[in-house]
Amino acid sequence: MKSYILATLLTAAATVHGAPMPTPPGIPTAATAKTQLASLTVKSYVDDGNYNRDLFPHWITIEGACNAREYVLKRDGTGVVVNSACTATSGSWKSPFDGATWTAASDVDIDHMVPLKNAWVNGANAWTTAKRQQFANDISSPQLWAVTDDVNQAKGDKSPDAWKPPLTSFYCTYARSWVQVKYKWALSITSAEKTALTSMLNTC
Repeated sequence: MKSYILATLLTAAATVHGAPMPTPPGIPTAATAKTQLASLTVKSYVDDGNYNRDLFPHWITIEGACNAREYVLKRDGTGVVVNSACTATSGSWKSPFDGATWTAASDVDIDHMVPLKNAWVNGANAWTTAKRQQFANDISSPQLWAVTDDVNQAKGDKSPDAWKPPLTSFYCTYARSWVQVKYKWALSITSAEKTALTSMLNTC
């Protein structure tokens, strides 16, 4: 019963202007996120210059004909219709980062909450390719989000001290999700990143 109530509250909290926002699994409460944040290793990131997106094999098959991108489009969209190849042919998507609604899947990117390069410079460079593949296609945590393509490109590989979602009302959910992914995958954070996340969690 408690889990049902929590899920209901999280859904309500993720609603902006009466339209439901996507809620990927595993978003912790603010209190849990603050505890997780306090436990993360804080250190300067090390960019060894060897990052390559191909080192994180992404959009692997998740179920049936659907790869991770198509899976998230179905999960986070409304009225999504797909063809036999699992390509979305219709539907609508509300981007939680900026509140925009799109009816063409081509206008939607699948964002890695913790960008692949950010993971690389904070510990993933020491992982196996298999582990990096799991990270890049993680549908069991709040790591993958369907968002406006231009907004995703503006974010790039930036951490919260350098980029925040246009919607300030999403700061709480964004920070809780970011912290959860870092915690789950035991990735380090920088001092500036921790300060920004603490400030965002204080909006909850």
